[in-house]
Amino acid sequence: MAGAGLIAQMLIDKFWDHLPLYRQQQRFKREGIDIAASTIDHWVKLGMQRIELLYEYQKRLVLHSPYLQVDETVIKVQDHQNKSGKTHQGYFWAYHDPVGKQTFFKYEPTRAGAYPTAMLKDFTGYLQTDGYGGYGAVAQRENIVHLACWAHTRRKFEEALSHDKVMAETAMVLIQELYAVERQAKDQNRSGGRLDIDQIKELRLEKSLPKYNLLGKWISSNMSKVLPKSPIGAAFRYAFERWDELGHYMYDGRLQIDNNWVENAIRPIAIGRKNFLFAGSHEGAQRAAIMYTFADQCKRHNQDPHQWLKHVFENILDTKPSQYHSLLPQNHISQRF
Repeated sequence: MAGAGLIAQMLIDKFWDHLPLYRQQQRFKREGIDIAASTIDHWVKLGMQRIELLYEYQKRLVLHSPYLQVDETVIKVQDHQNKSGKTHQGYFWAYHDPVGKQTFFKYEPTRAGAYPTAMLKDFTGYLQTDGYGGYGAVAQRENIVHLACWAHTRRKFEEALSHDKVMAETAMVLIQELYAVERQAKDQNRSGGRLDIDQIKELRLEKSLPKYNLLGKWISSNMSKVLPKSPIGAAFRYAFERWDELGHYMYDGRLQIDNNWVENAIRPIAIGRKNFLFAGSHEGAQRAAIMYTFADQCKRHNQDPHQWLKHVFENILDTKPSQYHSLLPQNHISQRF
């Protein structure tokens, strides 16, 4: 019989520290404990069944936010139907609520836009994404205001520096002026003169809007002077085609100028890929998505993952679904670091 602490540690070893179960089995053997692989698999399955209950609650919580950022990243998955031994390229989709600082991950076998469209079928509010066209169907709905990302826009001009340094640097300087206003708001908050949502909006309308209009005029007057298929031409076109969406962050003081927060959430997955290389199956990839969801939440809310996960395993079966919020990392009472 495995206790809650042992199962919690095995899941953390596997999904936080990327230690495969067979290596954990070898570690037990070195300590003179011979545990069958089927037994370990059964323990992990029990743990995942319990944490999945909380995952579904977390997912509903995030999707009820009035403002979401969405991004995706690749994950290689072992394809048992492919006899050549090649892996399948699947995707982790990250849905992030910047206001509530909540995230959940969902594995999907492809990058098709049908997946975020289905996931967000009941969502209304502000939706912020990069320039991937797969978000187009959901972003065009009447009850959604689509925000583009200034960080991606700036990146396009940065990529054009070697082609047309003068044009690219001019655009980057003008974009940097928009970010300077965001830093001003953050600096005022740190100094104790905290700005509320309405004050941030007023600051943007006063200082960011004129800069945004100036940059728009500059792009419009210079697009015809560059080759459309050149790097600088592509940067101009990227900004021009998303111009309205790039200005939507000024609608509300809660909105972000870019979607860097959701990109930060998926960054540990890129680190993990270097360790585990691929998921063993599509089902295994979704289990990883569940655990990445809570790894992100523990890190974001300064929680010790073992202490938190052990607490969940010990209490979730005696907790009413309506009270699952008390088990989430951000609401866990005891903190280690």
